[in-house]
Amino acid sequence: MSETRKVIVCGSGGIGRAVGLILANNKDLDIELFMGDLYREAAKSATDWIHQGLQREGVATPFAMPKEGASNEMIEVFKKGEVVLDCLPGSQAPRIARLCREHGLHYANLTEYVQETNDVMEIAEGADTGFVLQTGLAPGFINVLANQLFQQFCKENGVAKVDKITMKVGALTRHAVAPHFYGFTWSPIGVATEYVKDAIAVRNYKITKIKALSEKETIIIDNITYEDNLTSGGAADLPEALAGKVKELDYKTLRHPGHYDWVSNILAAVPEWDNKIEVLENKMLAEIPSVEDDVVIVYSCVTGKDKNGRLRAIEKSYTVTPMKVGTQTLRAIQSTTAAPLAEVARLLLTGRWKGVVLQSQLDTMEFLNGPIVSAVYGKYSEEKALVTS
Repeated sequence: MSETRKVIVCGSGGIGRAVGLILANNKDLDIELFMGDLYREAAKSATDWIHQGLQREGVATPFAMPKEGASNEMIEVFKKGEVVLDCLPGSQAPRIARLCREHGLHYANLTEYVQETNDVMEIAEGADTGFVLQTGLAPGFINVLANQLFQQFCKENGVAKVDKITMKVGALTRHAVAPHFYGFTWSPIGVATEYVKDAIAVRNYKITKIKALSEKETIIIDNITYEDNLTSGGAADLPEALAGKVKELDYKTLRHPGHYDWVSNILAAVPEWDNKIEVLENKMLAEIPSVEDDVVIVYSCVTGKDKNGRLRAIEKSYTVTPMKVGTQTLRAIQSTTAAPLAEVARLLLTGRWKGVVLQSQLDTMEFLNGPIVSAVYGKYSEEKALVTS
């Protein structure tokens, strides 16, 4: 009989419960879950939802988490666990990572927050357990995909440098109405934050900060027209990892046409001394509905010259819609974000990693074709990546 592996999920919202369900549904793992949340009722709701989805009881146990520090109950749970999956707001990452270091646990998170990521890297330095950072959808899956395309491009074309790497992701509604052309499929504060904080990009081989929403473009993916724009956090560590190897690199968020003009008009009216993130979040919450029936679009492209000087490109796109896991239906944003985190949890349980593990350090094909990620995105094949010349 397989060993029972103990996984702690901090944050029992949409992504937290989805990652718990996906892990517990995996037939190759015998998982015992501990679902934590600020409110015990929320954690209990998540465990009930997981049990209902799996049609069996006893898989998940709820526990309450304080706003700061650690309660006796939380410490007792951490003493039992092996891996902590941090699905809390990014501001909480250093606190949870510090507790993992203290109790000798593996750690993985989702956050795109740059300063908090740097803080966790300091906490994890020299640890005997693995700390995998920014491993959701964007940052996360999109960075591993882009890195795989980069490696493939260089191998196939006999080069070590490329002109451009683009990464684009959109969590969208199927329909969009004026004036905002949007519907919330995930965290409003997360959306507002990425629209306001600077983006990290590479321009002329140099890592640089660029104002968010300052480079709007139009793109057609699978015959559908979208707009994309620079937003913060999605590039993860690729600018540093590919330093000197790529002339231009950036991450942009895909939206339906018209949305970015609406957002820009709101931000332009906010005084410089005001909290732009808070103002934008409140305005969006007042006018934009939350929608369950969503779609996630993922696109990456690598462009450059081959060894003979001919311009070539290699690209890959995904369109992911809601899917069933057990008896529960996961929204596209849930499955596309939770699957990479669950895959990393599976890999952490092998005990191979110590200290900080960034997106560029993941084995791209092992990750992309892992049993959990491939169940959502499909198997990755180099032959199926579209090559143009």
